[in-house]
This record gives sequence, structure tokens and C-alpha cells, in this order.
Amino acid sequence: MVKTGVTLGASARLSTGALLSLLVCSPAILDLLRPEASAEPARAPQPPAAKEILLGQSAPLSGRSRQLGLEYRDGALAWFTEVNRRGGIHGRRIRLISLDDSYEPQRTVRNTKQLISQDKVFALFGYVGTPTVKAILPLVEQAQIPLVAPLSGATVLRQPFRPLVINLRASYAMEIEKIVNNLVRSGRQQIAVLHQNDAFGKDGLVGIQKALARRGLSPKVIATIQRNSTQAAAAARLIHTAKPSAVIIVAAYPSAAAFSLEMKKRGSTAQLMNVSFVGTQSLREALPTDAAIGIGISQVVPFPWNRRLPVVAEYQTLLQKQLGRANYGFTSLEGFIAAKLISTAIEQSGNPPSRKGLLSAFHRMQSLNLGGFQVSLTPTDHQASDYVDLTFLSPQRWGP
Repeated sequence: MVKTGVTLGASARLSTGALLSLLVCSPAILDLLRPEASAEPARAPQPPAAKEILLGQSAPLSGRSRQLGLEYRDGALAWFTEVNRRGGIHGRRIRLISLDDSYEPQRTVRNTKQLISQDKVFALFGYVGTPTVKAILPLVEQAQIPLVAPLSGATVLRQPFRPLVINLRASYAMEIEKIVNNLVRSGRQQIAVLHQNDAFGKDGLVGIQKALARRGLSPKVIATIQRNSTQAAAAARLIHTAKPSAVIIVAAYPSAAAFSLEMKKRGSTAQLMNVSFVGTQSLREALPTDAAIGIGISQVVPFPWNRRLPVVAEYQTLLQKQLGRANYGFTSLEGFIAAKLISTAIEQSGNPPSRKGLLSAFHRMQSLNLGGFQVSLTPTDHQASDYVDLTFLSPQRWGP
């Protein structure tokens, strides 16, 4: 089944903005806080009927990768706030409990145990990152709790098929195929790779190798960088020495920005390309304009400034109402669309909502239009969207 969205290319510069303040997460209501969490959560009981529907999120809300979690959460909260303003779902308000993991898997595991056993959330939602999500998959299976719209395109969330995981975004393999195709068609076949030295980076590396092999190519050189690290000089030296015509970067924005600066210092003319997880706004803000121009990023949601698309116009209006200012971007738009997706499924899951009903509702979404962004799910296909587009940074502003 082919799932497509409106394709809109863009070549422009992002607006800068202050870092978002870390919000204090709302506690769970008292009648859901007992009993105390066990060391290893058993199969999670169905939460009793309540006036709130609790969703649990673990994401980087502090540390070098915090903007990814903060922006995704802002977009989700913009929609959930609107749902609650309208009276909630079947009279129940949605409450998102967001816990900080600083993009470190051990903290993600601790947070997830708390969300399942202590907070007794209805579902897990909007987790950020491949190594972090990979670490909690055994808990998801043990508790039989749905995990909806993780911010990761990793293969481990898609193969083998995982009945409890609902993926909104396209896979990294799809993003990389689009990137490699663009580079090869433009005559840049000497492609190097910089990847984060963890599950995310290794998944991306495999995808790049497969995409290149389909074209009779292989990476010119491969370099690694540690998660959350800005020590990129050694990797830049190794790659620049190989004189590639392009570099595909599979890393979050702190490492990608540091590497881009190091390549700029060395006078490299290689085309730098990033997968969407890099965090477009954060990458742009971490770089001076001359170092950012021309850097490419694949995207898995539409252009956040295209108000001709109904979901984008709605997103802009509600995000500005939520934040009190216009601070649009790809990551927060993904969070917004993900919130619309799970809200629709909860509404269709029955009254009172149940986890079994939630999964059944997702399975009935064989052609759902979320305002110009088409999604499709079936009992055997939990990949809601295959949308991928390429954007490139330039001095032009994308928005206010």
C-alpha cells in the first residue's frame, strides 16, 4: 500500500529563537498513584475509568539534545490542549506526563517503569530516539502497553513486526533512499558517512550501505561520533582526507553541528546531508549562517510554513496559542500530527477507552486524512506514513 503526503520542497533559512523553558510535568492524579512501582513492571493492568486519559512520554527535556524532546512535546501539547478545551474525549481530559531522560537509555528505562507501574498510563506516546526506545521494548512487551508515534525511524521498531508499536513517521531507510538518490542523480557518488556510535547511528549506517549497494556503490569512508558529543575534529579529519563529494550524517544536532563546523574549517566542499532526527531548527541555531548554507535535511512531515495545508494552518494557530509566540518547526509539527493521530484513535476506541480498543481503532485507519497529511494503518502494517521530502538551509528566512 502506498502512503503519500503532499510533497513540498524548500530551500531556506530557519529563524532563530531562544531555547524553550523546561516545563514542569504535571503529576498523575492521586487515585492513579497507588500502588508503588515495582522494580520490574508486570503486565500493566487496564487503568480504571477516570476523568483523565494519561499518556506517558520519556524524552530529552534537558541536556544537549533537549530541543528534540521540548519541540515534540510543545507540538503535542498544542493539540491536546485544544482537545481538552473542547471537552476532552468522551468527557475525559488528556494529560501528557513527560519525564526527562536526557537521551540516555538507562534513564528511559527508569522513566518507563514509573509511567507503567506508578503513573499507570493508558499508553506510551512520543518517545524520542532509537537507543532510548530500543531499551524499553522489552517493557512494552511485558506490560502489553501500546507505544505510539516514537520519534525514530529505526528498523528495530518495524522489523520484526511489533503489534504494540504504532509508527507515524517514515523509516530511516526511506529517508536515506531519498537522500542517496538525490546525491547520485546530482553526480555526487563519492559518499562518506558520519554516524552516531549507538543503535540510531548503526541503523542509519546499514540503511546507507544498502542504498549504495543497490547502485553498485559503497561508502567512501565511515567515521563515528559518540552520542551527545561535540568532539568532532577526529571524524572531520578522517572524512575530509578521503575527499568525498558528499557526507551523510546520522546524528543528533549537537554532533552534526560540531562536525559541520569542523568540515567548514577544513575548506570542505562536500554536500552535507542529515536525516530528520537531527532536529532542523536546533541544527540551524547551532551554526553561523555561512556554515549552515546548503546543508540538507530529509523531512518526514510537511513544510511547517505551508498554511495552504489545513493541518499546518491548524498547527500554527494552536502552537502560537500554546506558546504565546510563533515558533514553528518540523519536530513540533510531528508532535502535533502524532497527537492528532492518537486522539483520533482514542476517540474511536470505545467509551470508556481500552488498550485493545485503541489498537483496533488504529487498525481501522486504512485511509485517514489529518488535514492534508494522509495516514494508513492495518492489522499487519503499523507504518502510518511514508512521506519523505528534502530541504536545504539558506540565508532566506522560513518564517517569523
